Amino acid sequence: MSRIKETFSKLALLKKKALITFITANDPAPKYTLKLMNTLVKYGANIIEIGIPFSDPMAEGKTIQKSHKRSLKFKTNLKNILKNIYNFRKFNKITPIILMGYANSIEKLGINNFIYQAKISDIDGIIIVDYPPEECKKFTKKMKNKKIDQIFLISPTTNKKRIEKISKINSGFIYYVSLKGVTGSKNIEINNLQKKINIIKNYTKLPINIGFGINSLKIIEKIKNIADGIIIGSKIIKKIKKSSKENIFNDIKKLIKNIRYTLDK
Repeated sequence: MSRIKETFSKLALLKKKALITFITANDPAPKYTLKLMNTLVKYGANIIEIGIPFSDPMAEGKTIQKSHKRSLKFKTNLKNILKNIYNFRKFNKITPIILMGYANSIEKLGINNFIYQAKISDIDGIIIVDYPPEECKKFTKKMKNKKIDQIFLISPTTNKKRIEKISKINSGFIYYVSLKGVTGSKNIEINNLQKKINIIKNYTKLPINIGFGINSLKIIEKIKNIADGIIIGSKIIKKIKKSSKENIFNDIKKLIKNIRYTLDK
């Protein structure tokens, strides 16, 4: 059983929702990433997404775009990101790790080289925002052969035919983009969200997790029972940016504990 599948199976038995947390690799600086990963897990994250910084992150709002720019100042690339994950695995062999990024970063390293290094680093999944299913069949097959889940995005504008198509090749979990916009937007419509999740459930038995626009505890309270988990990114990135170097880990600890409490109550 994959780590992702095992994580959701355990959460289902405990009747808990998944907390999937996103950070951009090497933001605010390379020395913080590994400890941030450990802090997220210690205080309630079930799965970690690591953002691969890119010069043109089209799906991201301003908050995450700026984190990409900060990271790129340190010449962040896939090789040093995968090395960090490799080091994380020396101490944690339970928490699923998912990379999230853009095709250019993968192709620059070379698809076969990326898959080889990803397997050595023991990642569990990949989200490539600008890899539509029709254009990455060979890549998807290679990932499947290496038992690495490839996760696709479903949005409010995705029609039923395409939901069915994505559901057939998607693995790990369904990433549902809760709104028409970029990460960090503020216009989630709860009623429409519930309807769309119900439609998706007709096509897949995979866990469904909601991301984009989840920027307050009030929103978490409203949507937590609609799906199997939530994905938090911009809120964490904002906290990292605002925190002083001395307080960054304590501030993230408080944030994650509050989110975890809200999910569990």
